[in-house]
Amino acid sequence: MQRYRVPDMSCGHCVQAITKAVKSVDPVAGVDTDLDSHEVKVDSAADPELVMRALQQAGYPSQRLDA
Repeated sequence: MQRYRVPDMSCGHCVQAITKAVKSVDPVAGVDTDLDSHEVKVDSAADPELVMRALQQAGYPSQRLDA
């Protein structure tokens, strides 16, 4: 399980955009978001750097929490 802090995530639209970005890297990834803590959990074997790059390109810079 990969965990990311995404400070700019604040609403349902953000959740949809983040989920879409993660699934662009791994279409079968599980994505669990928590708006209150600004945390995204990703269940994927994809390279975390690719996930972070996809989030950045979608406008949601992130920091990996479990590196």
